[in-house]
Parts: sequence; C-alpha cells; structure tokens
Amino acid sequence: MDYLQTLGIDVIWLSSVCAFSQVDNGYDISDYRAIDPMFGDLADMRQLIQEGKKRGIGIMMDLVLNHSSDQHRWFLQAKTSRDNPCHDYYVWRDGTPDKFPNDMQAVFGGPAWEWVPEVGQYYFHQFAPQQPDLNWENPALRREIYDMILWWMEQGVEGFRLDVIDQIAKEPDKKITNNGPRLHEFLRELSAETFQKGCLVTVGEAWGADIPRAKLYSAPDGSELSMVFQFEQMVLDQQPGKDKWDLAPLPFVKMKQSYARCQQGLHGCGWNSLFLNNHDLPRIVSRWGDDGEYRVQSAKLLATMLHGMQGTPYIYQGEELGMTNVRLPLEQYQDVEIHNMYKKRLAEGYPEEEILRSIYAKGRDNARTPMQWNGQENAGFTAGTPWLLVNPNYKTINAEAALADPDSVFWYYKKLIALRKEYPVFVEDDFTLLEEEHPSLFVYRRSTENEQILVVCNFSGTDVSWNLPVDWNTAEVLIGNYPDRVQSVLRPWEAMILHRVL
Repeated sequence: MDYLQTLGIDVIWLSSVCAFSQVDNGYDISDYRAIDPMFGDLADMRQLIQEGKKRGIGIMMDLVLNHSSDQHRWFLQAKTSRDNPCHDYYVWRDGTPDKFPNDMQAVFGGPAWEWVPEVGQYYFHQFAPQQPDLNWENPALRREIYDMILWWMEQGVEGFRLDVIDQIAKEPDKKITNNGPRLHEFLRELSAETFQKGCLVTVGEAWGADIPRAKLYSAPDGSELSMVFQFEQMVLDQQPGKDKWDLAPLPFVKMKQSYARCQQGLHGCGWNSLFLNNHDLPRIVSRWGDDGEYRVQSAKLLATMLHGMQGTPYIYQGEELGMTNVRLPLEQYQDVEIHNMYKKRLAEGYPEEEILRSIYAKGRDNARTPMQWNGQENAGFTAGTPWLLVNPNYKTINAEAALADPDSVFWYYKKLIALRKEYPVFVEDDFTLLEEEHPSLFVYRRSTENEQILVVCNFSGTDVSWNLPVDWNTAEVLIGNYPDRVQSVLRPWEAMILHRVL
C-alpha cells in the first residue's frame, strides 16, 4: 500500500476477490458477501479498505453480475425444482438430453447450454459450464444484487468494476448476448438503486461498446456509470473476422485513428477509460512495444501515449515496472480459456507450434503471473507456492530495483500521474491527431483556451527524421524518455510531452 501511495494512484481496482469455485480465477463467484479464503476474510478486506483511506486510496471491487458459480446457493437451489424461487434467477430452456435449445457456443468453447436432469431443462452459460448466467429479467434477482452492492458500500468500498456488464440483457432465443434491448434500462435502474446513493467510481467492461453506446454508459448526468472499458483498440492486432488467437501485426495507422475517434467522440459528452493492460490481456510492452533491447524506452512510450489523453488511466499491476509476457510449459498454465483453445485447435488440425505461439502472445496468464517485488525467491511475492510460476526475469525486473533506479519505468509513471494532476489541460481539453498517415509516429495535440500539450511518440526501433512544428520549438518538455532532445530526429521508441501557454 505504501508502494502504491508512492506511485501516486487514487484507487485500487481489485480483480474479483469474492468466494469462488476455482474455475475462472475468481469470476465464478459462489458467495458475493464473502472473501475467498485464498485472499483472507472480511476482516482483512475491511482492514485493506481502512488502510487505503489512511493513504487517500479507495478500493474498487470487481463484481460479476452476468453469472454466478454453479456452487452459489442460488443455483444449488435453482436446480432442485422448477418451483424453487431461485430457479428463475437463472436462464433456463426446455429440451431433451440429446437436443440443445439452439446452436449457441460458449466463449470458452463448447455449447452454451448444460442439461440438468433434475428439472428436465438446460441452463444457459456464456462462459464455462460452471458459470450459469443470471436472469436479469427477474426483479427478485435484481433486488438481491442491489442489496448486495449496498452492503459493500456500507463496508466502505469506493467503486465498482462491472464484469462483462454488456451481457446482462441477453436474449438467447434470439442469439443475443451483448447489447440486449433492455441493457441500458437495467443499468439505469442499477445505478439509481445503488451507485447514486453514494460517491462512487464505476466502470463497466463492455467489449461491444462503440462510441454511441459509450456515451450512454458514461453520460455526464451519472444515470448509468462513471466510465466504460471499450476494447476497439485491443482487437486490432488479430485477423479481421477471426478471434484473438489469430495473430496479425498491429495496424498502426488504424490504431491511431481509433484512439482519435474515441477521444473526439466522447469529448464533452462522456468519459474514456484509458488502459493497455488488464488481467485478461497480455503485457503491452511485449505486445506493442519491444520487450528486449528497448523494454524501458518502449514501456515509457506506451505510458506517455496513454497518459496524455483525456480519460481515467488504469495501470495494471507491474505495468509500472515494464513487466513482460512469459512462456510457460503448457501444463503450468492455469487459465481455462487457454486449455480449451489448445484442445479445440489441436483437434481442428492447427499445428501445435502455431497454437503455442498464440498462447505466448495473447494468453491471459501472461498478465496473471505474480507481482515482481524483489529479486528473492518467487520475486518476494510469497514464501509458499504461487498459483503460477514467476516470470524468470524477476531478478532484474522488480519493484525493489525500480525504486532504487531514478530512471526506471516506475518513476516515469509517477511523474506522469503527477503531471495529470498539476496541469488542467490533461483533463479538460480537446484532441487533434497529427501525422495521421505516418507509419511509425503517433503525434497528437490537446488544447484549451490557455494552454496546449503536444504528445510525440516514435513507435519504432530506429531513428526517424522529424521536425517539431515551428511554433513548438521553444515549448517546455514536461517529460521524455530520453535525457535530452535532439533536433530533427526521434530516437528508437522516443516519447515526450511538450507544454506551452497560449
């Protein structure tokens, strides 16, 4: 906590820590009002909340409201009888053991339907079979959820991240999973019954959120959420029309245009979440940067690109150290998605080499290796056995080493955070993309009536000839990942933010 206070953050988003059934890393909740014993208990959670408050840091809970675990008491009751009040907390359809209600497939592979002989029905699950989907059409279920959220608010939680929230208004008979017709009706009711009764930060995970939908999620009137995670940029480096495992080079110009659309589209009428990593995404320095010779420079560049934009930045654990992807033996991976994909693609005839290359590039366990605190055993994370092997580079990439190095990625992030709090231009101004078609430069300007910043990033491992616009030659360099400025050239992975008063 002291380390995070030094970094300068305001809120910790915890990935799901509620009691779960060990299927999907906490996203299969079996008790929404209990902490999983793996992490401690409610007393520990309350202590964490209080210790955060002492340091000016709030705790954001991760809530999984689209589905529960099949070990949740609601589902255990639901599958005993169609007459049980909890039966209608889930999505059921009649059928026979040899005929699914339809041909929908689950995200993690296989049919999206699971047969329960006790009631002679199938239940719907968008993810693992052990994660039955909740039925938001049922007012009694919604009331249970609202009461649970209010209870967490009473414990002192200061925010919520809502997992796959765009899936709650599903209509499986019409094969609709995300962006169902009642989605925003449900969200407005949820907000009115819970979030608006406190002072909270709320963010929804919405893979299907385009700009018009993002405006609804993050409308300034607070009728739904504070902001939304949308993933337009995060799906660019895959083959069009295919899934994330079908790798493709990052279309750099499209990436710039995508960020510009989001910045301009939500300006004054919504709010962006700014992120490059999370527990479901690979490490960005390995994905879009250079995790070898220029690891430090490219990690700082990616931070510069993101923190210059309008919105709320999210820093995933270890991102501030420049932590990288990892290559593990297949049997060491824990993620159910990885193992299901491996089996499926192997059966479909994909070469094993290609499958493993996809896992090394995009597997979620890249982000789930233990935090690298120091160069001691298990990177100082635990004296026991961690759930995943520690990345072998922990002896050089760790928090202790970063704190001791004034030129580390950590101190660069700290300065970026401080700049955003010092200069109103980071929060208030508009966004103009420059060098739109340049194959390796990402340059943009943000302006208010009184001041401007210019963000310059060279997304390549070579020198690029480039001159600052003439009227920026005397501007102040607020931050840069090289110790000096060279006229007419941007060095490999060079980035800077310049500032001038109008």
